[in-house]
Amino acid sequence: MICAFCVIFGLCACEDFLDTDNLTKKDTSNFPISESDAVQMVNGIYAAMNRNLADPEEDPFFIFDIASDDRLGGGSQSNIGAQGVDRLMNAYLDWMKPLWKQRYAGINRANNALETIDNVKEWSSGDKKNQLLCETYFLRAFYYFNLAQVFNGVPLVLSTEPQNLPRATPDEVYAQIASDLKASIEAGPSTKYPNFGIGRVSKWAAEGMMARVWLFYTGFYKKSELPLVDGGSISKAQVVSWLEDCIQNSGYGLVSDQRNLWPYTNPYTAKDYPYTNEPIIVKTAAGTDSITGYKIKDGINWETDENIESMFAVKMSNVPGWSADGLLRHNRIVEFYNPRKTTEAAFPFSVQGYSNGPVCWKLWTDWAEDPDYAGDYRRVGSICKRADEIPNYKGDPAKEVENTDLLAKKYIGCEAWNEDHSGRYLSYGYYYGSENNRQTGLTQSLVWLRFADVLLMHAELTDGKTVYNGKSGLNAVRQRAGLPDIAYSLSSLKKERRYELCFEALRWNDLRRWGDVSEKVKNQVGNPILNQGIPGEYAFTNDFMKRYADTGGGFFKIPEDQVTLSEGVLEQNPGWGDGTNWVKGDLPYKFK
Repeated sequence: MICAFCVIFGLCACEDFLDTDNLTKKDTSNFPISESDAVQMVNGIYAAMNRNLADPEEDPFFIFDIASDDRLGGGSQSNIGAQGVDRLMNAYLDWMKPLWKQRYAGINRANNALETIDNVKEWSSGDKKNQLLCETYFLRAFYYFNLAQVFNGVPLVLSTEPQNLPRATPDEVYAQIASDLKASIEAGPSTKYPNFGIGRVSKWAAEGMMARVWLFYTGFYKKSELPLVDGGSISKAQVVSWLEDCIQNSGYGLVSDQRNLWPYTNPYTAKDYPYTNEPIIVKTAAGTDSITGYKIKDGINWETDENIESMFAVKMSNVPGWSADGLLRHNRIVEFYNPRKTTEAAFPFSVQGYSNGPVCWKLWTDWAEDPDYAGDYRRVGSICKRADEIPNYKGDPAKEVENTDLLAKKYIGCEAWNEDHSGRYLSYGYYYGSENNRQTGLTQSLVWLRFADVLLMHAELTDGKTVYNGKSGLNAVRQRAGLPDIAYSLSSLKKERRYELCFEALRWNDLRRWGDVSEKVKNQVGNPILNQGIPGEYAFTNDFMKRYADTGGGFFKIPEDQVTLSEGVLEQNPGWGDGTNWVKGDLPYKFK
C-alpha cells in the first residue's frame, strides 16, 4: 500500500540524503560525520520555508495575513487563491498541498537531524551542537504550529520511518510543539544577539514563540495550561519567566523608528520618496525661508533585514533565480502584494505585481479616529493611500477587483532610481547585491517574530507589568511610536497589537484566540471598492460566521490527495463538502 506519508517522504528522501543505496551521494551512512555536515543538514530544515514561497497563496504567512479583517483578497478575477482564503473557501484542486508537503518535508528533515546528529563526534565548541539542536527542535515545532493553525489536528510524524498515520488530536499536537520548544530553550546557548549567527534561530526566539503558542492554544481551545508530551504542562508563570529572560538577556530590542524595519526607508529609495523626505530650508539675505532641496527625514534609516528587532525570519538570497533543486531565493509574497500595471507614477511601489491584499478602509479610519492614537506616524508609515501618495498612478482598472485605494507598505516591492536618475532599478535590492528584476530582485525577509511582539505578549500575560526601560511592553511600544503612556486593559492591548503588528500575519489568529472573529465581518463588509473600475462595496457570497463555525473555527481543507492516499486513515476537516469551492467569477459584484 502506498500511503500519503510514504509519497511525501519518498520525495524528500533524495533531497535529504537518505538514499542508502546510492554509492556516489551523501546518505545516512556517511552524512553527517563532521560539524560542517551537521550545519548543512540543519540549513536544509530552514529551506522548507523558502520552498513554500514558490506558491505564496499557500504559504502560512499569506494565509494568515489575507484571512484577517484588515485585508481583502483583491487581485483580479483570476486570483481566486487570495479570495478563497479571505472567504474560507477552497480555491483549487488539492489546494494547500504545497504547504502540507513542504512543512512535512521540513519536519522530516528535522527528524533526520535528531536521529543522526550524534554521528558527529568532534565539535569546535561545547555550544555548537547545542545551538544546532536548539534550531532543529524550534523548526520542527514551528512547522507543526503552522500546520495546526491551518488544519487543526494533523498526523504527528516523529521519525523518518514511512508511516500512514491518522490525525493526532489538537492536544497531542500542541503537546509536541510545546515539548520541542522547551527542548529548544533548554538546549540553546545563552548567547546574545547577534553572536549566535545571522539568520539563525536562538533560544530567545524559542522563548518568544512559546508565548505565541501558549496564547493561541489556551485562548482558542479554552485551556488554562499548555500540555507537554511527558504529561506535564507549561503554565502562564513559566511563559512569563521565559519572556522576561528574552527581554532582559537576549540582546534584542526595538529599533528607534518602526518605519526603519520596512524597505521603503532604505536610502536609495527614501531619497526620492516624498513621504520620507523633508525640505532643506535656509535663510535668504532678506531673512525669509527658502527651500533649496530635500533630504531624508531625520531618524529615517532602514535597519536592513538583519536588525536588533527581527528575531525569526525567512531569509532570502541575492543569488539570481532558483536553485537546481527548486529552492526559491526571493519573496513571492511581496510580488503578490505589489500593484498591477505599474509605471513611474507608482514610485516607490512601482514593482509590478498582482494587487492582492488591498487594505480595508476600516483599519484606516479606526486608526485615524482613535484618540489614543492621535499623531501616530505608524498609520501612514504602514499604509499608502494611493490617491494621496501616488495620485497619478492609474492602476489596472481593466483587471483590479476589490481595490480599496489602500496599499500596505510593510511587505511590498520598492524600486530605486539609478545613480544619474536616468532610469529605475526594478528593486532597491540591486544596491544590496540582488538582481535588477521585478521578481528575483525581491529579497526582503519575511519576519515571523520580532521583539515588539514579545513585549506585547508580555503585557498581555501580566496585565501590563513593567519590563522594558521602566515601562510595560505596551507602553514601550507606544513610546517608540511617539505616543503617551496608557493604562493597561485587554482592549488597549488588542488595539495596540492591531496597529503595531498589522500585515504581519498575526491578526487572524489573534482574532481566533480572543473569540473576536466576528470583527472580520464588521470590518470588511461595506468597504468601498472598485471592481474593474466600477464602484461598489465589499460583500461576502456566504454567511462567513457560519463558514467559520462549519470549519471548526477557521480551519482549511486538508489536501484531498492526502486523504485519498491514506485509504481512510486520514480524515478530512469538517465543513469542506459540496459547495465549498471558490472559482473564477464567484465575486458578488458587477463588472464591465
